[in-house]
Amino acid sequence: MTAFANVAGRASGWIHAGGRLMQRIAEHRAIVIGGGLVLAVALVALGADFIAPQDPLHNDFRARLLPPGAAHWFGTDHFGRDILSRVIFGGRLSLEIGLLVGVMTGIFGTLIGGLAGYFRALDNPIMRLMDALMAFPAILLAITVSATLGASMTNVVIALSIATTPHTARIVRASVLVVREMQYVEAARALGASDLRILVRHVLANSLAPLIVRLTFVFATAILAEAVLSYIGVGPPPPAPSFGNIIANGRDFMVEAPWVTIFPGLAIIACVLGLNLLGDGLRDALDPRMKIGP
Repeated sequence: MTAFANVAGRASGWIHAGGRLMQRIAEHRAIVIGGGLVLAVALVALGADFIAPQDPLHNDFRARLLPPGAAHWFGTDHFGRDILSRVIFGGRLSLEIGLLVGVMTGIFGTLIGGLAGYFRALDNPIMRLMDALMAFPAILLAITVSATLGASMTNVVIALSIATTPHTARIVRASVLVVREMQYVEAARALGASDLRILVRHVLANSLAPLIVRLTFVFATAILAEAVLSYIGVGPPPPAPSFGNIIANGRDFMVEAPWVTIFPGLAIIACVLGLNLLGDGLRDALDPRMKIGP
């Protein structure tokens, strides 16, 4: 009965803590607004096959550079392609790139930062390498890697992951340096737990809050960086639409047909604004020292 009571008490504590966290999240306006924007964009992107009014790759030279109207709500580009359809499908590709970059950065940043923070002998060589990478501006490093590997979606993900991993690793390392000195880690070590078990179950598990917040900003940064890479010709190659290459296709027509760049630009703003609001809100909600306000 005692063991059952301990398990029940522990489960009750987890449920209560989870309930308080969900309440803090629901009460934070930035999380609600940011999460709503991100969810709306994601749902539109996922349902692109059903929502888009036309084929985003269909050329109609008779409808070339038409302004927004009843037939084409966002107008058309210089090939007569429907901008609304291209923005909807472009959201799918841009969000996919951002998500993949976030996942890759999270995996490698956690691995590198965890090893550097927990094992003192590895700290100096690993972090000096991260410092060397951080010496280059992230976008410049991404451009260099992407231009070297070639223009493709896979290479864009690799380039942006390399550019965003060093900062993520430093954030994880900083959390690990604090957590590894906690009493429950010392207790686990005294009980004979292996370094791998301590690192995964106790150290990294209690360092997730800053990592989650960081990855929301990585997601937003990846969407912006993809637009930059596509604009200079080293992003995902056309004709597949993404926010970046739609804007790049319209740069020669910004005076006579500004809608070609305006609408994908607004889509980028919506994505980045939503992710930044979500990240700010999660930072407040996951840190009990922060005062939650409207």
